Amino acid sequence: MWNLIPLACLQSLLLTVGQVMLKFALMRMETFGWNARFWRSVILNWPFAACGLCYAIATILWMYLIKKFPFSAVYPMVSLSFVFGMFAALFIFHEQIPATRWLGVTLIVLGTLFIAR
Repeated sequence: MWNLIPLACLQSLLLTVGQVMLKFALMRMETFGWNARFWRSVILNWPFAACGLCYAIATILWMYLIKKFPFSAVYPMVSLSFVFGMFAALFIFHEQIPATRWLGVTLIVLGTLFIAR
Protein backbone atom coordinates (compact mmCIF):
# COMPACT_ATOMS: atom_id res chain seq x y z
CA MET A 1 0.00 0.00 0.00
CA TRP A 2 2.98 2.33 0.46
CA ASN A 3 3.39 2.54 -3.33
CA LEU A 4 0.01 4.30 -3.33
CA ILE A 5 1.45 7.44 -1.70
CA PRO A 6 3.79 8.58 -4.51
CA LEU A 7 1.12 7.96 -7.16
CA ALA A 8 -1.52 9.74 -5.10
CA CYS A 9 0.88 12.65 -4.57
CA LEU A 10 1.49 12.87 -8.31
CA GLN A 11 -2.24 12.79 -9.05
CA SER A 12 -2.93 15.48 -6.43
CA LEU A 13 -0.04 17.57 -7.71
CA LEU A 14 -1.47 17.41 -11.24
CA LEU A 15 -4.86 18.55 -9.89
CA THR A 16 -3.20 21.44 -8.07
CA VAL A 17 -1.16 22.53 -11.09
CA GLY A 18 -4.40 22.41 -13.09
CA GLN A 19 -6.07 24.72 -10.57
CA VAL A 20 -3.12 27.13 -10.60
CA MET A 21 -3.20 27.19 -14.41
CA LEU A 22 -6.96 27.78 -14.29
CA LYS A 23 -6.47 30.78 -12.01
CA PHE A 24 -3.82 32.18 -14.35
CA ALA A 25 -6.11 31.53 -17.33
CA LEU A 26 -9.04 33.29 -15.70
CA MET A 27 -6.88 36.31 -14.93
CA ARG A 28 -6.08 36.58 -18.67
CA MET A 29 -9.62 36.07 -19.95
CA GLU A 30 -11.98 38.83 -20.96
CA THR A 31 -15.19 39.37 -19.01
CA PHE A 32 -17.62 36.60 -19.92
CA GLY A 33 -19.81 37.34 -22.88
CA TRP A 34 -21.26 35.68 -25.95
CA ASN A 35 -18.93 37.54 -28.26
CA ALA A 36 -15.84 36.81 -30.34
CA ARG A 37 -13.55 38.82 -28.05
CA PHE A 38 -14.33 36.64 -25.04
CA TRP A 39 -14.07 33.33 -26.92
CA ARG A 40 -10.77 34.42 -28.49
CA SER A 41 -9.44 35.05 -24.99
CA VAL A 42 -10.44 31.48 -24.10
CA ILE A 43 -9.11 29.72 -27.19
CA LEU A 44 -5.77 31.56 -27.30
CA ASN A 45 -5.16 31.19 -23.57
CA TRP A 46 -2.25 28.76 -23.07
CA PRO A 47 -2.74 28.44 -19.28
CA PHE A 48 -6.29 27.27 -19.99
CA ALA A 49 -4.95 24.56 -22.31
CA ALA A 50 -2.33 23.59 -19.71
CA CYS A 51 -5.10 23.32 -17.13
CA GLY A 52 -7.01 20.89 -19.35
CA LEU A 53 -3.89 18.83 -20.01
CA CYS A 54 -3.15 18.52 -16.28
CA TYR A 55 -6.74 17.46 -15.60
CA ALA A 56 -6.62 14.89 -18.41
CA ILE A 57 -3.41 13.30 -17.13
CA ALA A 58 -4.70 13.39 -13.53
CA THR A 59 -7.90 11.65 -14.66
CA ILE A 60 -6.00 8.86 -16.41
CA LEU A 61 -3.85 8.38 -13.31
CA TRP A 62 -7.00 8.43 -11.17
CA MET A 63 -8.49 5.65 -13.30
CA TYR A 64 -5.37 3.56 -12.69
CA LEU A 65 -5.43 4.25 -8.94
CA ILE A 66 -9.06 3.31 -8.38
CA LYS A 67 -8.62 0.15 -10.45
CA LYS A 68 -5.47 -1.02 -8.63
CA PHE A 69 -6.12 0.04 -5.01
CA PRO A 70 -9.10 -0.13 -2.64
CA PHE A 71 -11.39 2.87 -3.14
CA SER A 72 -11.48 3.45 0.63
CA ALA A 73 -7.71 3.99 0.55
CA VAL A 74 -7.45 5.95 -2.70
CA TYR A 75 -10.30 8.43 -2.40
CA PRO A 76 -9.07 10.16 0.79
CA MET A 77 -5.68 10.62 -0.86
CA VAL A 78 -7.23 13.26 -3.14
CA SER A 79 -7.14 15.50 -0.07
CA LEU A 80 -3.40 15.85 -0.65
CA SER A 81 -4.33 18.40 -3.30
CA PHE A 82 -5.32 20.69 -0.42
CA VAL A 83 -1.77 20.44 0.91
CA PHE A 84 -0.24 21.27 -2.46
CA GLY A 85 -2.81 24.04 -2.88
CA MET A 86 -1.65 25.68 0.34
CA PHE A 87 1.93 25.73 -0.89
CA ALA A 88 0.79 27.14 -4.23
CA ALA A 89 -1.14 29.86 -2.39
CA LEU A 90 1.96 30.69 -0.36
CA PHE A 91 4.70 30.53 -2.99
CA ILE A 92 2.91 31.37 -6.24
CA PHE A 93 0.13 33.73 -5.16
CA HIS A 94 1.97 35.11 -2.09
CA GLU A 95 -1.04 34.74 0.19
CA GLN A 96 -0.88 35.05 3.96
CA ILE A 97 -1.91 31.73 5.50
CA PRO A 98 -3.02 31.62 9.13
CA ALA A 99 -1.74 29.00 11.56
CA THR A 100 -5.15 27.30 11.74
CA ARG A 101 -4.93 26.39 8.05
CA TRP A 102 -1.43 25.01 8.53
CA LEU A 103 -2.79 22.90 11.38
CA GLY A 104 -5.53 21.61 9.06
CA VAL A 105 -2.98 20.73 6.38
CA THR A 106 -0.88 18.90 8.97
CA LEU A 107 -3.92 16.86 9.98
CA ILE A 108 -4.61 16.01 6.33
CA VAL A 109 -1.05 14.73 5.89
CA LEU A 110 -1.29 12.65 9.07
CA GLY A 111 -4.65 11.28 7.96
CA THR A 112 -3.30 10.18 4.60
CA LEU A 113 -0.42 8.41 6.34
CA PHE A 114 -2.89 6.53 8.58
CA ILE A 115 -5.02 5.57 5.58
CA ALA A 116 -2.02 4.30 3.61
CA ARG A 117 -1.04 1.87 6.37
